[in-house]
Amino acid sequence: MLPTFFRSTTRLLPAALSPRVASSARFLSQDIRSKLDAAVKAKPLVLFMKGTPEMPQCGFSRAVVQILDLHGVPTEKIQTYNVLEDEQLRSSIKEYSEWPTIPQVYVKGEFVGGCDIVLGMHQSGELENLLEKNEIIPKIPEEGA
Repeated sequence: MLPTFFRSTTRLLPAALSPRVASSARFLSQDIRSKLDAAVKAKPLVLFMKGTPEMPQCGFSRAVVQILDLHGVPTEKIQTYNVLEDEQLRSSIKEYSEWPTIPQVYVKGEFVGGCDIVLGMHQSGELENLLEKNEIIPKIPEEGA
């Protein structure tokens, strides 16, 4: 049985910038670190958030969910974890990533960032490129191609 902090939420919605340093998890036990390593690789895109995609409990988590929806991230390619269900997960994921806030987005096990970074990447087109490159969303053919 997995600890409570590995209870995930399932998305029912339609369908990078800060590399993690080896010392980032120095206060985490090896067991917790291993579980977080597995969690961030559970699906191609992993979101640690407050609440669920259907009922976000903070505006920043809601914004990330809306951005991912705008890009059409399919439910089968995303795993979400509600950090409000477990204080250990909430504090451990911040230490693991060396990022002080929630939400946190991971693509193929690599930390991308929080709401501000995801929003900036969305606005610049970088997020779409990242999602296409990692085959999370299909590449849109260019006109005339």
